Amino acid sequence: KEKLLIWMIHFSPLIWFEGYPWQDYIINQALENLHNIENWWIDAILIENNYDLPHTKYLDTEIIVQMTYIAQILRKQTNLPMWICCLWNDWKTSLSIAKIVWLQFVRIPVFVDHIKTHYGYEIKENPQEIINFRKKIWAENIKIFTDIQVKHSQLLNQRPLIQSATDAINSWTDWLIITWNWTWDFPDYWDLKNVREKVWDFPIIIWSWTTPENIQQWLKYADATIIWTYLKTSFHTKHDINIKSWEEKIDIEKVKKIISIIKYKFIKKS
Repeated sequence: KEKLLIWMIHFSPLIWFEGYPWQDYIINQALENLHNIENWWIDAILIENNYDLPHTKYLDTEIIVQMTYIAQILRKQTNLPMWICCLWNDWKTSLSIAKIVWLQFVRIPVFVDHIKTHYGYEIKENPQEIINFRKKIWAENIKIFTDIQVKHSQLLNQRPLIQSATDAINSWTDWLIITWNWTWDFPDYWDLKNVREKVWDFPIIIWSWTTPENIQQWLKYADATIIWTYLKTSFHTKHDINIKSWEEKIDIEKVKKIISIIKYKFIKKS
C-alpha cells in the first residue's frame, strides 16, 4: 500500500489574536509555505489556525471570514488535496469552509471522546450530529478525519485507545488520527500496533513528532503521517503549548533528510 505524507500550513495569528501581523503578511507567509511545499514530495496539505491562542471551541465571525478568504486564495494556487481544521473543534465551520472553497477533507479533533482541553473547558461532541450536518449542507463528498483521544487534552471518559477507534469507525469517520499526549511526545508503538491489528485495513494517520528516526517505525502500521513542527529551524522546549514560533522558517536540510527516507528507503510510489 502506498503511504501518504501530509504537510501543514499553520496560519499566523489571525485578527484580534496576540501577535496578529496584519492580513497581507499572513497571506504572503501562507503562500510562501505553499510554494515551498509544492517543491517537495507530498500528497496533501492541512491548514489550521494553530496560533490563535487561546484556542476557542467555536470561531468568532471575523475569524471565520478571514479563514475562508485565506483558504480560498490557497485553493486557487494548488491542485494538491487540501483539508482544514478550525481549532479547537468547530466542525461546522470546517465543513462549511471546505464546502465553499472546494477542500476535500476536514479534521475534527473531538468526535467520539469526552475531553477537557488544556485551556480548561470540556468538549463532548455527538458524532451523529456531525454526520447529519455534513449531509444537510450536501457535503458528503468531503471526508472527515477524526482524532481519537486527541493530544493537548485530558480524556474524561477513560477507556482503551482501541475502544475510541472502534466507536469512531462505527460512527462513520473516514480516517483515524492518532496523536498521543503532546506535540513533542513519541507515539506508543504498542498502542499503534494494537489499533492496527484490531481495525484491519481501516486508514490510520500518525500525528505526533514524526522524525527521520521514527518515521519508518510508525508507517509500518499507519497509512499516513502529518509532519510540520519538526521541520522548523529551532530546537523545541517541552511544555510550551506551541513548541515552535509562527515566525520560524522551514529547515530545508530537515526536509531533505525526511523526504529521502520516505521516498527512497521505505515508500514506493508509481
